Amino acid sequence: MKAAVLTNKLELEVKELSIPSPLEDEIIVKVKACGICGTDQHIYHGQPGSAAVEYPIVLGHELAGEVVEVGERVTKFKRGDRVSIDPNIYCGECMYCQRNRQHLCENLQAVGVTRDGGMGEYCAVPSANCYPISDEMSFEEGAMIEPLGCVLHGFSQINIQPGTSVLVVGGGYIGLMMLQMAKVYGAFPIIVSEPDQTKHKLALQLGADEAVTPEQLDQNTEGFEIVIECVGRKESMEQAVKMAKKGGEILLFGVSAPDTKMEIHPFDIFSKELSIKGSFINPYTHEQAIALVEKGKIQIKPLLSHYFKLEELPSVMRDYRQKNVIKGIIQYS
Repeated sequence: MKAAVLTNKLELEVKELSIPSPLEDEIIVKVKACGICGTDQHIYHGQPGSAAVEYPIVLGHELAGEVVEVGERVTKFKRGDRVSIDPNIYCGECMYCQRNRQHLCENLQAVGVTRDGGMGEYCAVPSANCYPISDEMSFEEGAMIEPLGCVLHGFSQINIQPGTSVLVVGGGYIGLMMLQMAKVYGAFPIIVSEPDQTKHKLALQLGADEAVTPEQLDQNTEGFEIVIECVGRKESMEQAVKMAKKGGEILLFGVSAPDTKMEIHPFDIFSKELSIKGSFINPYTHEQAIALVEKGKIQIKPLLSHYFKLEELPSVMRDYRQKNVIKGIIQYS
């Protein structure tokens, strides 16, 4: 099989590897589609992912495909089944797992982060991390269930109700999914702040009541009840806190570099009684995310802006930040 192997920081090459054999509780997936996540870019540039990365590694934690082989103890799946993968593997024994906060597992493992993932033609995955998808769902949509699951967990962190005013900071892939989820919850108005005005049209098509630039946003004096930051940059996080109104909630969802710092005035948190929350991965939200896509509540296809082949990945990962990608997908035959 061919796979794009990250051998060191900034060093990715397509290699021939042996097709893995399943352990007794694993299945082998012939990968049909794999998303390129911002976390993949972080790892490529030498920053941490959801867990510590050791080279060499095949990245790709957003994936879907077809079952080609099952381990001897697997009974839920058979050859030919179509599956979407939840990459996160919890130990079940640490304090966080035992307190039902598995996503904070002290021994977290993840497909495409600590073990080989979807940037290869075949992938070994624990059967417990595989979810069936219908024939009506494309493999590209199936690969995008994982980030939608992360969005769902983010929404569990905030108190959003029908009629809640929402600001989404960042009109990229995650921001546009956050926008759609806010619509599902009946939020109004929903404003998307995005400096690239070419993305405003898509935000409006997906249900934003208004799309503005950060400079235009600064002219808003009312503030918002919920602010969802989806960028992870100093200036966008600071603006997110600034734009929350009294009693507001700020969800810092965008993944910042580990050394990023932001300035906050504690008096603002005190006087406005603000709540600031984080959100980490997607604890057991995969099934809900599949349902949202299958029922047409969340649109995935309009967000897929670039399609790549496995052989292109060394140059794609090198130049990714210059390609103006909303979401990139690796397609397999």
